[in-house]
Amino acid sequence: MPATLKVAHKAIGAEVRRGTYDVVLDGERVGSVEMNDKFEQAIEPGRHTLQVRNGRNSSRTKDFDASEGEIVGFRCSGKGTVPIPGVGAVAFLLSFAFPSLALSLHRE
Repeated sequence: MPATLKVAHKAIGAEVRRGTYDVVLDGERVGSVEMNDKFEQAIEPGRHTLQVRNGRNSSRTKDFDASEGEIVGFRCSGKGTVPIPGVGAVAFLLSFAFPSLALSLHRE
């Protein structure tokens, strides 16, 4: 029985990097997710990596395990210009030099 991967694209505050994000599973693009929408796909149980990308910008790669029948959920967003606790303006500015800091990806 497969597991299910769900990726939701939700804006946090005044998000600057809006648009469609590519969903990259185990190093391969498997689909995309629009702003305020969800991507869903059946995946094999086991260890996987996940990343979202938008042009040169990306999230950090997240490792996760999926069990048979499990629904594995993630939330992604672009960094905003408004300082957010835990993110702040410094991370936003650093994302210009380090594109892998431009998008966030969190397990729900």
